[in-house]
Amino acid sequence: MKPRSEPTPTNLLPALQTHRWFASCPAPFQEALIARSRLVYLQAGESLFSRGGPPEALCCVIAGALKLGSVNPADGGQRLTLYVEPYHWFGEIALIDQLPRSQDAVADIASTVLVVSRPLIEAWLDLHPQYWRDLARLACSKLRLMLTALEDNASLSLEQQLARRLLFSVTNFGQATQGAARRHVRLPQAYLARMLGVSRQTINKQLRAMERERVLVLRYAEIEIIDMAALVAMAGTIDPALMQSFEVMAPAGAPPAVLPASDQPR
Repeated sequence: MKPRSEPTPTNLLPALQTHRWFASCPAPFQEALIARSRLVYLQAGESLFSRGGPPEALCCVIAGALKLGSVNPADGGQRLTLYVEPYHWFGEIALIDQLPRSQDAVADIASTVLVVSRPLIEAWLDLHPQYWRDLARLACSKLRLMLTALEDNASLSLEQQLARRLLFSVTNFGQATQGAARRHVRLPQAYLARMLGVSRQTINKQLRAMERERVLVLRYAEIEIIDMAALVAMAGTIDPALMQSFEVMAPAGAPPAVLPASDQPR
């Protein structure tokens, strides 16, 4: 049974423009993407697409959250690459090279995804080939993230890697426009552990240490960042192309947020 879907309303445009890549695209391309898309509604655990499947669409999370990853054939374990929330775009690589999907995309909670039809947008791009460059820019931003992650795994401490993952989460992987970044991370500790290749206990120990330093507060099913400047400093030097959202959130010299007494960590 296919998930329920409906045409994408044009009033989603302002929300989609909170993503730097989409906001930077020329208006005709933005309009073409919306006009050739549908909203797909997924229940928790429902698959949007599977590894090896056809490259049918470019996608953007509108509500909820999806897990991107694959199953390890050696032990059947789930490998988690990314945890994506609104308004993250994905699926552009298969759209460009037209090869089978390299990952699974599964709804972690009830989610809504904007799905741009590959045949429809390709037909439009054939008539307006200058906009292929904009799609390539999206793929390049993901390549930067991948290269950064490879370097992080090889050279950074767990504290730095964790700080960067949290920054990427609250800033939509550096793509959140001014005012669109968040301070609440709905990313289960077990997922952080799988993405960083360590145990959940190790992640919890590191998060507790960051909580004692008043960088964040651990709450039920979420993490609240209370000192963004400290988190940015903890993450260390990051590719300047990925830093724009972080600089917006934590200007130099900005004082840390102060929690009300009732919210002080215990």
